[in-house]
Amino acid sequence: MTPISRRAAAVQPFLAMDVMAAAAAKARAGVDVVRMEVGQPSAPAPGPVIAAAQAALATGRIPYTEALGLPALRARIARDYAERHGVAVSPERVVITTGSSAGFVLAFMSLFDSGDRVAVPQPGYPAYRSILTALDLVPAPMVLRAEDRFAPTAALLRETHARAPVAGALVMSPANPSGTVITEAALQDLCAATRILGLPLISDEIYHGLSYGLPTVTALRFDPDAVVINSFSKYHCMTGWRVGWMVVPEALVRPIERLAQNLYISAPYLSQVGALAAFDATEDLDAVRDSYARNRAILLDALPALGLGRVHPADGAFYLYADVSNLTDDASDFCRRMLDEADVAATPGLDFDPDLGHHHVRFSFAGSEAECREAVSRLKTWLR
Repeated sequence: MTPISRRAAAVQPFLAMDVMAAAAAKARAGVDVVRMEVGQPSAPAPGPVIAAAQAALATGRIPYTEALGLPALRARIARDYAERHGVAVSPERVVITTGSSAGFVLAFMSLFDSGDRVAVPQPGYPAYRSILTALDLVPAPMVLRAEDRFAPTAALLRETHARAPVAGALVMSPANPSGTVITEAALQDLCAATRILGLPLISDEIYHGLSYGLPTVTALRFDPDAVVINSFSKYHCMTGWRVGWMVVPEALVRPIERLAQNLYISAPYLSQVGALAAFDATEDLDAVRDSYARNRAILLDALPALGLGRVHPADGAFYLYADVSNLTDDASDFCRRMLDEADVAATPGLDFDPDLGHHHVRFSFAGSEAECREAVSRLKTWLR
């Protein structure tokens, strides 16, 4: 019998990826499926990104890079913090990673020891819990509340820490699955609370650049020692390129470098070259963001008539997290039937909230306007 480690057995499936596989199987069979299950831009990577990668590929030599990443890319990211956020970041504090996923592994491994409890939002991105569990760490849920706009707050962090001490906290803005943006004042209070409690703060800012009214503010504005994780996947439309970055305190640079050297060697060279060119495509990328805004408006207008009008604040990202308790007590079954009968793929809330997720479904509106309208039409027929 092949043994299975305790940590592997403890990690739950990523349901969005399971739905993605089921939707892809239907598509291979010739079924026209509207794909709203994963947070993947339907727009291609910008032209300058593709051109830069093609030019690099034409040289025939695709090497390793330094474990911390291409110096030019690290410097360009640091410059972006100054230009976009008015925050001074030394390029030496920027770490290029294999997507944000590697950033979480490196952050958790460099900050925490086995058995440590780490506060994470609930509902929240499921990989937080799974990566922590795989590393023998303990996710401590900060259960988000309607009165706080379903955003983590300093008060909620203090309550979580008081119940059982945590070794650090992770927040996300804009959030997955809800799209909620932490307001500037609330983020400032959170940063102050973590400093008072002596806790490191990890800020997941992967959806920065995608907001619809509320500004997105980096935690580095209020805490220069915050560990910020970001990626080129979402705003820059580069999911499959698997390239992201971290901004870390100076004291963590060498420990993270040692971990990265041994775990990953380096992020892919071609992806880093492409990422550097992504900063030349802001106009095109903002146009993509504007298309998401139109999709968001279509869904917010249409879903209430379908019984799907109770959604978390969709301030940013490209998701609507809808309460379906008036339609079902089993969101997983609801999503299975929606895919089987309406050919619309969406993700059940249990991915994001193991306690209350059976009453929620996440819809991604990162596709085209035509796809959003088609989804509404199919759901209208299916739910009538």
